[in-house]
Amino acid sequence: MESILDFIKAALPWIAMGLLLAIFFARSASEKRKNENKSDDYGTEGMCLGMCLGTAIGTSFGNNTGIGISLGMLIGLAIGTCLKKEEQD
Repeated sequence: MESILDFIKAALPWIAMGLLLAIFFARSASEKRKNENKSDDYGTEGMCLGMCLGTAIGTSFGNNTGIGISLGMLIGLAIGTCLKKEEQD
């Protein structure tokens, strides 16, 4: 059972980074398709804040900084993409 947990701890950052890249590239491809009315979201800001919070939480819970950074970026991007910026005229 310990070997399975070791494998999960080793593979989790790679899985999270793969999901992060998939979301990022899918988002950039969809932005290229719609050229007319560009609506902005908080994806980049969410990734930055998620990285900071993930680092803080990862280090406070047993020095899992790598897992904290990758999961923080993934969760921050997902939440930031859902929030749309208001258009300013």
